[in-house]
Amino acid sequence: MTVRMGRQGDTVDMLCLAQYGRTDGVTEAVMAANPHLRALGPVLPVGTLVTLPALPPAPEQTITRFFE
Repeated sequence: MTVRMGRQGDTVDMLCLAQYGRTDGVTEAVMAANPHLRALGPVLPVGTLVTLPALPPAPEQTITRFFE
């Protein structure tokens, strides 16, 4: 678990992208770990503490190409 302090212009999804390298599936987990963020709006006030929980790594994506 990591705690980050919001800087000017930060959003939850920006913090997720910086911490985890993705937003898909992690933004929801971060919001669940920080219920106080729901009342703040999309842009976090400067100095807002956000708990970033330890999450499993993203599953690898495989691209399959079909040839005719």
